[in-house]
Amino acid sequence: MSAQSNPGPTATATSSQPSPAALQKAFDHAIWYALSLWPALHVACQNAWGGEATLDKKDWFAGAVSDLFTQDPAADQEDLEVFLLQIMQDEFECNVEDDSECAVAATIVGVGRGLQEGQGEQGLRGVRELEERWRNRGQMKINVQVIDREAEEEWNGFEDDDDVDMEAGEDAVPHLVPAIAREKVEPEVDEDGFTKVQGKKKR
Repeated sequence: MSAQSNPGPTATATSSQPSPAALQKAFDHAIWYALSLWPALHVACQNAWGGEATLDKKDWFAGAVSDLFTQDPAADQEDLEVFLLQIMQDEFECNVEDDSECAVAATIVGVGRGLQEGQGEQGLRGVRELEERWRNRGQMKINVQVIDREAEEEWNGFEDDDDVDMEAGEDAVPHLVPAIAREKVEPEVDEDGFTKVQGKKKR
C-alpha cells in the first residue's frame, strides 16, 4: 500500500503501534492545531500584534509548548494555562481575560495524555478531531472583545480626577471659557439702585 500523499500527524500512523517519534510528531501537530483554533491568538495574528514576525511567532509558540512538556513531563493543565497567558502577554502584547486559555490547555493536555495512554489508532483520534476542526475553521464564529486597556485607564483617570485640568484635553475638546469671559459685562446700577439692562454692544 502506498503512503498517503497528504502530510499531517495522521500520515505517520502506518502500524497499529506508532513509534515514539510518530507520537511526538502527532502531539506537535495537535498543539499547533489547538493554538490555531484559539480565538484570542487568531485575533492577535490577524492584527499582527506580535509585529512583522507574528505568524512565525505562532509557529514558535507551538514549539515552545511542546518543549514545555519535553523539559517537564510532570507539567499539568494549570502549568500550561500560566504558560499560555505569559506568552500571549510577552510576545503578542495581549492580556487574555476570558479564561479561554483553560479550554486550550485542557485540549492539549487531553490529547497528549491520549497519545501516551492510547493504543495505536485510538491514541491518534484526538489529533484527527483537532485537525478536522482546524480544516473547518472557516465555519467558526469568533466572539472576542478587544479592550484598549491603556485608553481605558486614561479615561478612568479623567473621570476620577476631581481637579481636572481642562488645558490637558484642549486638543480633543474646544476650550470655550475665554470666549465666554470676553462677552461678560459688569452690571451698571443707577442712582435708585436699579440695574440697567445692557445691549449686546458696548456703548
